[in-house]
Amino acid sequence: MNLIFLAAAEGGALESAKETALQFGFNWWLFLSQCISFGIVALLLQKFAYKPILNVLEERRQRIQEGLANAAKIKEQLAESEQRYQEILSKANAEAQKMIDEARQSASALADKRSQQAIAEAEQILAKAREASKVEHDRVLAELKREVGRLVVETTSKVTGKVLTSQDQELISQETIRHVA
Repeated sequence: MNLIFLAAAEGGALESAKETALQFGFNWWLFLSQCISFGIVALLLQKFAYKPILNVLEERRQRIQEGLANAAKIKEQLAESEQRYQEILSKANAEAQKMIDEARQSASALADKRSQQAIAEAEQILAKAREASKVEHDRVLAELKREVGRLVVETTSKVTGKVLTSQDQELISQETIRHVA
């Protein structure tokens, strides 16, 4: 205590500092025990509170990154599905156009009566091809909606870390299908 008083002031200032310490009841042993207690509490908080909280925050950051990666994967799969749909549709249209062209060529070679009959058949083929194309489109779209719904439910359960009930999954799937439609 004397060292602090010597460093703090000279002469009369020293007496003033001693009087202030005595008046306010400064006790070196009490001060030292409080410093030690504070150090122990700080170490315990460091070990048992601060580090676990940092670990939880890191886990959450990783889950969020996984969720973003899954969302990107879903986006890629959706783009691939759309591309497959476009390929199937263009293939069906090409086949339908090919059928129409063949029907028109055969119709021009026949007599007027056969020509009328061939054109009617070609129109029926076109209607059937369009119908088949629409059925294929609807099938691919339904498959795409189911897949997107499944991927959204999977991603949601991974991002939230919650096991979803069948009702939750159905609700999320219906909501996703409604937005995709």
